[in-house]
Amino acid sequence: MTDDIQIETVDGIGRVLLNRPKALNALTLPMIRAMAPALARWAADPAVRAVVIRGAGDRAFCAGGDVRAVYEAGKNGRDGSIDHPTRAFFREEYRLNRAIHRFPKPYVAFLDGITMGGGVGLSVHGSHRVVTEKTLFAMPETAIGLFPDVGGSWFLPRCPDRIGVYLALTGARLKGRDVLDAGAGTHFVPSAAVDGVEAAIRGGAAIDDALAAAAGDPGPGTLDAHRETIRRCFAHGTVEEILDALGRDGGEFAREVRDGLLHKSPTSLAVVLEEMKRGEGLSIEDALIMEYRMVQRCMDGHEFFEGIRAVLVDKDHAPRWRPAKLEEVGRELVESHFAMPPEGDLTFP
Repeated sequence: MTDDIQIETVDGIGRVLLNRPKALNALTLPMIRAMAPALARWAADPAVRAVVIRGAGDRAFCAGGDVRAVYEAGKNGRDGSIDHPTRAFFREEYRLNRAIHRFPKPYVAFLDGITMGGGVGLSVHGSHRVVTEKTLFAMPETAIGLFPDVGGSWFLPRCPDRIGVYLALTGARLKGRDVLDAGAGTHFVPSAAVDGVEAAIRGGAAIDDALAAAAGDPGPGTLDAHRETIRRCFAHGTVEEILDALGRDGGEFAREVRDGLLHKSPTSLAVVLEEMKRGEGLSIEDALIMEYRMVQRCMDGHEFFEGIRAVLVDKDHAPRWRPAKLEEVGRELVESHFAMPPEGDLTFP
């Protein structure tokens, strides 16, 4: 067990507290290894009615996986072992995502703060995703040469009006109403009411009743004003066509989105759009198998390590992508991200 996660069974509720507030509750391999067996126990225990998961502190639910640790492990070289950290982390994280997706009881995640990357994987697959005014939701992987994983290839293509494709490519950050409109959140309660909702659930109240009693008004969102632009521009089959459509739109929103895309990894953009296409018809298991193939290819490439260098290590925010231009990203490079890795595919015990 690690102090970075607290796991307990209280009043018939399985409770998970992500306990790294100074690191915005970033997810580590020991945390995954503590949570996965607990979920399995709770699923099989008739005395456990539901699971509640929260983040410690007042800033984040979970800001993502500990990609800095993965970066360091990858930079130190890969030894071919199936248990190398760059394989073990993603393999076990994706199995946990699948367990949450298939969990047979209510799973209540309080997205009370920053919720990105791996934090999305710990929440979006559950039955109840509770948004507050502090929620900041994003899948920002194209900025670090990666792609939306943790089941992103399953849930993002299923968002309405191409919103998921927009989120996947741009890494746009959503708040409040917009998280609900995108389908990532199911309920809204004020942050100050979260403790009371959990107490009511532990006291035996029906989850939906407890959430309804504390429900608040998230206020207006920003997606509605741009929904038609997103639907139209992100319906195209190539990144170049999306950029062209945004350029022709003429509006300030489209111009800002286009400018932002031009700073992302060209390889990531092309790979992510292909990921979104393939993910539309996949089961959660097949989506995660595909993502495991993709992430192992990324660990053998340049973009992820350069992205982390630029954003988290040197912090110059000037990544030197290779290739540097979209037109230099060939089909062969994109397809290579979907090939089975030498050690084989992800499996589910």
